[in-house]
Amino acid sequence: GGGNEIWGWREGWEKTAFGVLFVGVESEAILNLLIDCSLSDTSPDEGLIEDLAVEDKAVEQLAEGLLSHYLPDLQRSKQALQELTQNQVVLLDTLEQEISKFKECHSMLDINALFTEAKHYHAKLVNIRKEMLMLHEKTSKLKKRALKLQQKRQKEELEREQQREKEFEREKQLTAKPAKRT
Repeated sequence: GGGNEIWGWREGWEKTAFGVLFVGVESEAILNLLIDCSLSDTSPDEGLIEDLAVEDKAVEQLAEGLLSHYLPDLQRSKQALQELTQNQVVLLDTLEQEISKFKECHSMLDINALFTEAKHYHAKLVNIRKEMLMLHEKTSKLKKRALKLQQKRQKEELEREQQREKEFEREKQLTAKPAKRT
């Protein structure tokens, strides 16, 4: 049936809002019907206690009817929400794993950059070492050359000194000596 159908009357129930079993009726329609029925009640004092007992029973049955109508949908919704929550947890775990993989890849890029930089500095160090070895060789050669030059100068000075002495001796020998008188 349609959404606003009211199913038949129960035995012994008067024609009140609580004497009707509602199935498939929207909650707003039920409220409107309850309000209409309670407003049309013309004898408020007659059978008040009986009405309360009947109304309590009717309210309980109405609540059971509503629950039996809406509870399966609510349970399905609850199950769907639980599944969604589980799927979200799985999705979040997967996302965290992917983020950690991305961070790993990013750190690998950083490591690769560090290795590239290390190679660059290693090449610089090798060049500096070569330059230092060349400078050491040059300084060694310069020291040897300076020593040779110093030795050569000393030798030349010694030879000049010896030459002066020889010349001085020669001049001494060449200078006229007075003859000895006997």
